[in-house]
Amino acid sequence: MLPDRAFFDDLADAASQETLPRFRTGTSITNKLAAGFDPVTEADRAAELAIRAKVASRFPEHGMLGEEHESFGLDREHVWVVDPIDGTRAFISGVPVWGTLIGFYSNGRGHMGMVDQPFTGERYFADGERAWYRGPDGERQLRTRDCGSLSDAILFTTSPHIFEAEALARYRAVEEKVRLFRYGVDCYAYALLAAGHVDLVIENSLKPYDVGALIPLIEQAGGIITTWDGGRPEQGGDIIAAGSRKVYEEARALLA
Repeated sequence: MLPDRAFFDDLADAASQETLPRFRTGTSITNKLAAGFDPVTEADRAAELAIRAKVASRFPEHGMLGEEHESFGLDREHVWVVDPIDGTRAFISGVPVWGTLIGFYSNGRGHMGMVDQPFTGERYFADGERAWYRGPDGERQLRTRDCGSLSDAILFTTSPHIFEAEALARYRAVEEKVRLFRYGVDCYAYALLAAGHVDLVIENSLKPYDVGALIPLIEQAGGIITTWDGGRPEQGGDIIAAGSRKVYEEARALLA
């Protein structure tokens, strides 16, 4: 049995009960890196546990891949891929561009997914065939846009600081060609791409939980998401997402 929209909403509601009360409240922060800064908050951990509990109760035969707690059953037919707060740096800075990512893989492929931004009251959902928006603007089906060419595109990345050496040079080659580039919105950039507001997102060294919910959202809105070398993105890595084939091919030629 596959999950439905109501169950995804239930998972997002459970997560938001843990994240929203801790947003802009000075919640405690732990650094996961000995050298560098990779923050995790009590909201991250509590939200993932809330999602896990509901999945285990409803679908005990499913696997789980999460950022904050141990994964299991990754070889099963159905696997949930969860990032309770994608954009923890934004979360601890009080910026509402973080999101809860709830992905659902079937036979190793991204099949359904939700991006929930509880502070703005927006949910972006891929139901297995189509992508949808629900929020202050009402509810509608999502479609990516075709801006024509890379020179007309709006590009997002989390930060140019995520790229090193040759990867940075490749990214800059794309950035120099676009009409407009912006930084710092994490998963929200992919939601904006699915909604037809931006045209291109480029990032690198992502984990499966960073993209699990985003793959079906982009694809079912009519966009393209792959690794820089054109491979499937379910396992993360260097990622490119585009609203149209032409923009994708122009950008990927520079990245590859």
